[in-house]
Amino acid sequence: MSHLTTPTATGAVQALGVGVPGYAHPLLAPVEWAELTRPGTPLHWAVLNVADGPGSRPDPHCLEAAGKLRNAGVRVLGHLDLAYGSRPFGELVSDAHRFLDWYKVDGFYLDRAPSDRADLPGTRRLTATLEAVLGGEAHLVLGHGTHPHPGYAETADQLVTFSGAWTDYRWSQVAEWTADYAEAKFVHLVHGVPRTHLDEALRVARWQGAGTIFFTDRPGGREQSTPFHSLPGYWDEIVSRIGPGVSE
Repeated sequence: MSHLTTPTATGAVQALGVGVPGYAHPLLAPVEWAELTRPGTPLHWAVLNVADGPGSRPDPHCLEAAGKLRNAGVRVLGHLDLAYGSRPFGELVSDAHRFLDWYKVDGFYLDRAPSDRADLPGTRRLTATLEAVLGGEAHLVLGHGTHPHPGYAETADQLVTFSGAWTDYRWSQVAEWTADYAEAKFVHLVHGVPRTHLDEALRVARWQGAGTIFFTDRPGGREQSTPFHSLPGYWDEIVSRIGPGVSE
């Protein structure tokens, strides 16, 4: 698997950066997609979700958006919905091949990933296959949204261990086993963060050992991904606070 960090001799790791869990279609969110190619943005990756996956045929607008991101050195991840382990293995692998063939993705964001120990073997089989699809260079993010069984840490590059509202995040607790891993392993996605609490949210992320974040002031909706479909009102402030990142 590819990795976001490489520890130095002093033990330092890559700075906190942003992961974009999936903006709306490029026709609906042109400003959002354009912002991702702005030089100096501390961006670790961006998720491409054409139509709950790769869609049935190549989308010219998504092809253009993905191409611009690649040209800017941004890692593009295809969105695969695991439906908490209920999606057929073959269906997921087929979607992965379409993402690669059409959009030349660098890896996959496995949304609604299962978290229980019983689903670990199936998830391990899937991530190993996806790794092989990209020739051993896939960047894989498991979108649990909560702390999963510790065994999942060895199945993907990153785990989303929190996805939810600021009112829950500010009082959340980190699982003890996460201390065994570098910050680059963990992703936090938080909606409803007021501008006045942005610094506090960043402190929580660093305290809990997250390496990749997406904070927005947009409120939550019925669908978990809805508040992440557009730029937060304080995007420029986030960029300035966490500084330039590294996009491989």
